[in-house]
Amino acid sequence: MECFTFRTANKSAMLKRLILLTFISLLGLSAFAQPVRVAVAANAQFVLKKLAADFQKKTGIAVEVISGASGKLAVQIKNGAPYDIFLSADTEFPQNLYTEGFTLSKPQIYAMGSLIVCSSTGADVKNWKSRITGKDAGKVAIANPKTAPYGKAAEEALNYYKIYQPVSQKLVVAESISQVNTYVLQRVVGLGFTTQSLVYELPASQRFSWQKVDPKSYSPIEQGAVLLKYAKNKNYVNNKKFYDYLFSAAANAIFRQFGYTTA
Repeated sequence: MECFTFRTANKSAMLKRLILLTFISLLGLSAFAQPVRVAVAANAQFVLKKLAADFQKKTGIAVEVISGASGKLAVQIKNGAPYDIFLSADTEFPQNLYTEGFTLSKPQIYAMGSLIVCSSTGADVKNWKSRITGKDAGKVAIANPKTAPYGKAAEEALNYYKIYQPVSQKLVVAESISQVNTYVLQRVVGLGFTTQSLVYELPASQRFSWQKVDPKSYSPIEQGAVLLKYAKNKNYVNNKKFYDYLFSAAANAIFRQFGYTTA
């Protein structure tokens, strides 16, 4: 009888240990399964999706991509949005977040962007400066310069060539680069200023003409990334792995495929 009681108690203890180990294991799997949440400027959303796929293939860690205008994403972060990493289209918004204590470290430049002028209507974009001021130019799309760095670059270029005032009445100000791209591709506008990466995102069948805007006409588009304080949670190890991956040789090669310049 005593032997039976001892064995029963022993089995009960083993069962409790097994349940505890299973619970701990499930917690670990839950943390591992939680995706890395990345807020990214609209210009880089497609390249980030490719980066996320490459990273998941290498590590098994999923990445969730949330895109929008850099300025709007920065405001969301300040208001408590649960993002782990922020990839801006400039360094100003990440630096501001760092200064105000929303990040774990200073911003790092992950890529340099290029501004282009483009059209889906067959417009002559090689001579875009004369075209844009002509009577037949139609509407011209730029992203909001206050929240979208590529919009700010477009505004700088127009001012550099002293044609901002002549075309100001033709401007259609979009919320983000994504919206500019939609306006251009759906021919809502005759011309648009956007990121060069769009060229590499389009299918070969897409009718699209483009011309690089001389970099001397606008400030360098240095795109910065920061690891946010929200990342310091039970998923921190995975968040840091993806952040470090963004500056790896593999990631740099993918950025260059989309027309970006890397260190």
